[in-house]
Amino acid sequence: MSLGELHRGDALEVLPTLPAAFARLVYIDPPFNTGRAQRRKRVKVTSRAGGSRKGFGGKAYAVTEVTSASYPDSFPDYVPWLLERVEAGLRCATPDASLFVHVDPRESHYVKVALDGLLGRRSFMNEIVWAYDFGGRSKKRWPAKHDVILWYARNPKDYVFDYDAMDRIPYMAPGLVTPEKAARGKTPTDVWWHTIVPTNGREKTGYPTQKPLGILERIVKVHSAPGDTVLDFFAGSGTTGEAAARHDRRFVLVDESPDAIAVMERRLAAWL
Repeated sequence: MSLGELHRGDALEVLPTLPAAFARLVYIDPPFNTGRAQRRKRVKVTSRAGGSRKGFGGKAYAVTEVTSASYPDSFPDYVPWLLERVEAGLRCATPDASLFVHVDPRESHYVKVALDGLLGRRSFMNEIVWAYDFGGRSKKRWPAKHDVILWYARNPKDYVFDYDAMDRIPYMAPGLVTPEKAARGKTPTDVWWHTIVPTNGREKTGYPTQKPLGILERIVKVHSAPGDTVLDFFAGSGTTGEAAARHDRRFVLVDESPDAIAVMERRLAAWL
């Protein structure tokens, strides 16, 4: 049974063609406005002997670089560009829908002020910090190892928050609580520690800026119900769609990149 659909095109062109008030959850991971092309370098092992790339146990491998998706990530008027698309997306959201906007810490404060103006400050529910620990470490400043996810409820008195669906995490000091509590674990706070998508993991699609399935599953399970529809109009690698389908939600995904659509068609084939 089909659980979702893909649309190729700019959000401003596609969103007006979609039905009104169909999505109970809207999550977007727009470009971060880094000022450079986003590209994920990928390599393929061509020989297990005599190469220049060092691996486990000191073994050397020969590799070749594999072409991967990329896109320009520079927008001179980033906030107006983003807000125009968010406003178009709100038409598709139900009155009790939640909106999650996943942004770079360098832009998050500008985006939040703009979203406060669009939705009202009372609709702001949480700033979620996704913290991870991977990659290079600067020697000139504190290494940047987090993203920001802004959560807004269209109606701050009526929204979906399924506390019982929340995954639990281990206590950092389990000896300070009862064995029953330690076994059950605790609920997450607004700081989410979660690894990035493993480089050689099965989850990896090769698409730049792919977000972990675990992050999207947490949002989908808590902020929507089975049978609901989830909308993502910066869909990228399709993580939102997979998280929705795995938990019996429908999904509508939009992206203007042909590379993104190709990745999603492969990844989500079982649900399209």
